[in-house]
Amino acid sequence: MNVAFVSRSTLYSGKGGDTIQILRTADYLRERGINVDIFLSSDAIDYDKYDIMHGFNVIRPADLIKHFNRFKKHKVLSTIYVDYSDYEKNARKGFVGKVFNLIGADMTEYLKTCLRWVKNGEKNFSFQYLFGGHGNAVRSLIKASNILLPNSNSEYNRLLKSYGIAKRYAVIPNGIDHKLFKESYDITKKQKNLVICVARIDGRKNQLNLIRALNDTEFELLIIGKSAPNHIDYYNQCRAEAKSNVNFITEVEQEELIQYYLKAKVHAMPSWFETTGLSSLEAIAMGCNIVIAPNGDTPEYFGDKAYYSAPDSVEGIYNAVKKAADANFDLSYRALVYSNYTWEKTADETLNAYKSLT
Repeated sequence: MNVAFVSRSTLYSGKGGDTIQILRTADYLRERGINVDIFLSSDAIDYDKYDIMHGFNVIRPADLIKHFNRFKKHKVLSTIYVDYSDYEKNARKGFVGKVFNLIGADMTEYLKTCLRWVKNGEKNFSFQYLFGGHGNAVRSLIKASNILLPNSNSEYNRLLKSYGIAKRYAVIPNGIDHKLFKESYDITKKQKNLVICVARIDGRKNQLNLIRALNDTEFELLIIGKSAPNHIDYYNQCRAEAKSNVNFITEVEQEELIQYYLKAKVHAMPSWFETTGLSSLEAIAMGCNIVIAPNGDTPEYFGDKAYYSAPDSVEGIYNAVKKAADANFDLSYRALVYSNYTWEKTADETLNAYKSLT
C-alpha cells in the first residue's frame, strides 16, 4: 500500500504537534510495511503512485484542497481541528485582536491564511480558497474525504457542530514514542518545585499567564520551546515579564527533553485550546503531574488525572500548579498512557482505517 501524507508548507520550519504526529505515524506505518511519503502542500505529487492520500489539518484547507481535488482515489483526513476562537476573543491584543473578535472564526482564519501568503510567502495559494472562503473550503475537504480521523470523539463532535456535515470517522489517538520515553526510566527523582512547559511559544499556548502565575513564587519555571513565526512580539513580552525564577530554553530535540521531564514534578500548559497536548502525554509518561485548561478535547484524554485551571485565571493557574506539586503521582495513569497512547497504537488504528477503504 502506497500512501501520500500531505500537510502544511511550514511543517518543518514552524514545527508543532502536528509535525510530531505526522513523522511518528509515518515511521510506525513503515514498520508495518506501508510505503509512506510525506509532502508539503507546495510540493508536486505524482498522484498515480499512491493508493491513498492522507491530509492533515482541516483548519488549513488552502494547503490541501487542490491535492484533494486532483487525487481520484481514497482520501483520508486527520482533522486536527484546533479552535482559536477563545484565544482570538479573549487574549489576542491590539487592533488585530479587535478585528478578529468582530468577524467570526472562519473569516479570521481566511484573513490569517491570506496574510501568510503575503507576509510569509507561503506557497499554498488556491483560487478555490481565495474566492470560496475558509468555511466552504473546510466543507469541501470534509465532503471529499472517505473517512475522517479525529484525535477524539470530542474533536469530531466539534467539527460536526461547526460545519454540519456528518461523515464516517474513526478516532485515532495521539501518543508518545515509547522507544524514546521509556517505561523503564526512573521517575522518582523529582524536584518538587520544578515546573516545565514544553510547547511552541505563542498566544494560544498561554505561556504569558503561566509566567505571571509563577513569577516570584517558590517555583522554578522552565519554558522550553521557540517562538512561533508570527508570535515574536508575544515571545518578547514573555521574556520581558519573566522574573528571575523563570528561565527559557530554546527548542530542543525530543531526545533532550527526557532529562527535563524526569526532573520536573509538574508540566504546566494551560492553553486556550488543545486537541490533545502531546507534551502533556509525554510528561505523564515521565512521571509528571500535569496542569492544563479544560478547553478543547483534553478532558477526554486526561479526565480526573490532570489539574485544571481556566487559561485566563493567573490565580487559578498558580493554585493548580501548587496542588499538582503537592500531590503524589498516579502510577496507574502512566500505565494507561503506555497501553493506549503510543504511536504504535496510532499506526495500528490508522492502518485499520486504511484497510476499511480497500
